[in-house]
Amino acid sequence: MSLVSERTDIVPALQREVAYAEPSMASPGDYLALMKPRVMSLVVFTALVGLVVAPGHLHPMLAFFALVCIAVGAGAAGAFNMWYDADIDAVMERTSDRPIPAGRVQPGEALAFGVVLASFSVVFLGLIINWLAAGLLAFTIFFYAVIYTMWLKRWTPQNIVIGGAAGAFPPMIGWAATTGGIGLESILLFLIIFFWTPPHFWALSLFRMDEYARAGVPMLPVVSGESETRWQILLYSLVLAPIGVSPWLLGYAGIGYGATAALGGALMVVLAWQLYRAPASAMEPVAKRLFGISILYLFVLFAALLIERGLGFQHFGTPFGLVLA
Repeated sequence: MSLVSERTDIVPALQREVAYAEPSMASPGDYLALMKPRVMSLVVFTALVGLVVAPGHLHPMLAFFALVCIAVGAGAAGAFNMWYDADIDAVMERTSDRPIPAGRVQPGEALAFGVVLASFSVVFLGLIINWLAAGLLAFTIFFYAVIYTMWLKRWTPQNIVIGGAAGAFPPMIGWAATTGGIGLESILLFLIIFFWTPPHFWALSLFRMDEYARAGVPMLPVVSGESETRWQILLYSLVLAPIGVSPWLLGYAGIGYGATAALGGALMVVLAWQLYRAPASAMEPVAKRLFGISILYLFVLFAALLIERGLGFQHFGTPFGLVLA
């Protein structure tokens, strides 16, 4: 082989090595995007509610550090998700400009970033607060990154149903940070988010169905069709409405929360019914309306709990206490 041909073979390889060795051109904003800040904000908010409404008291500085650890843990889960799902993100319009498919962050960088964030958040939460809260945070990160992202999302149309548990744990983590335990109240908050997740994300999947199909993600409307998806949204909304009211029914919230939850749950059911009955040509705007209202519903419910706590609400006892006594 001539020296010329050897040089022809070697140069491209060297160029590839040099390209690989070049420092990342990612901006701090790209690393923030890896942490899914919108999802993180919801996680922090629901964790804050669990932390504040729990019986007992946590020093404000410790509460702040607990929320920082929970936020960082949520960011780690987001980074793991974007690392593993880069192939899916690249073919979906709403995710194609994320840092990895856009080429601004290398997959290995995102993975290392997630590992550092996860390690920091879990260890510091355990050392500063307690190890039950840290264990729940570690399990949440694992559940979202491995159970949901690596397994459920690509293999079953029930991915959102089972995977919704990952997004439902933050109030329990906040509760455990304050009390060192897990109470029935925190389980109710978990169930509200758990049953809220399917109608919320299936509404999104109805008007993003073509993108999920192109990416090979077996979302319910892709696998079972629009009619079945709309029926399932209605069923889950019917279950969600009474669960949303249950903290008041069981005496863990006041009448203000009870009225808010009842009205919000009724609105979710009405919109789900309208979506179920809508003709195919009018389905998309109704699905978008339900998707938007569902975000507002969850925020208002948890905000009502915070407001009641700020107004000094204590456990009044179940409204049915006289009947049950």
